[in-house]
Amino acid sequence: MAAALQFGRRDPGVDYPERPTAFGLVFHDQKLACVRVERARSYYDLPGGAVEAGETEEEALIREFLEETGMTVRPVERIAEAGQYFRKSDTRPMNNIGGLWIAEMIALNPAVKVEADHELVWLHPRTALAELRHDAHAWAVAKWLRT
Repeated sequence: MAAALQFGRRDPGVDYPERPTAFGLVFHDQKLACVRVERARSYYDLPGGAVEAGETEEEALIREFLEETGMTVRPVERIAEAGQYFRKSDTRPMNNIGGLWIAEMIALNPAVKVEADHELVWLHPRTALAELRHDAHAWAVAKWLRT
């Protein structure tokens, strides 16, 4: 399942298993919803993640936003499909392939967030461009800024 847009660099001779994903852009008061992830090192991602068996991208996006931020969202528009070669926090290689979505915030209830190492942060889109860990995520923000 090759993505139309592929970001990141493959290390020679390393297998990058493909993982279906969905990530979203939610804007509120001219800021972008991001998650600061605290693991071995701190980094920023767009909310989202793996599409589980039997789920659509839209369902995964809704579930991941709720788990990571406590935010209920409505997927609005799939703006692109992209792949991102990277190494997970445990150093396992992965190629996230899936939709990048514009979504609308419906409600925010931090009490329902379940991922303790994820914190919702609102970044100015230009700050997000510089801070997001994945090039695919920064590309999606740049695409939104240019429209």
